[in-house]
Amino acid sequence: MAALDLFGRRWSLRILWELRAGPLGFRPLQKRCDDMSSSVMRQRLTELLDAQVIHQLPDSRYELTPLGQEARHALNPLVRWAERWSATIDPQGADHTDDQSAGRVSHPDTVGDGAPERGSAH
Repeated sequence: MAALDLFGRRWSLRILWELRAGPLGFRPLQKRCDDMSSSVMRQRLTELLDAQVIHQLPDSRYELTPLGQEARHALNPLVRWAERWSATIDPQGADHTDDQSAGRVSHPDTVGDGAPERGSAH
């Protein structure tokens, strides 16, 4: 339950996703996370650091720890499912250039961060 709580917090999985290719500094990571607020970014980074899922390098960049890499690999089946889901809800790959370039799945009942809209049946 603790892992679900940690990864269920807004932006936590996105930070893991963006660190998958290697270390990033605060600003580049923030930029890749759609310019999330600095205060939320600091909070999520602190939580992920405390959970030992990421660590901070001497040059201040952040990277996944071995536990973070394991978590990323454990999430691969979910990534594959999300790709199938995306193809199902948007089989023609509708022109969502902004969403595709950021690696996000667009869904009619979600807001920009993928969270269900208020009043949505999903």
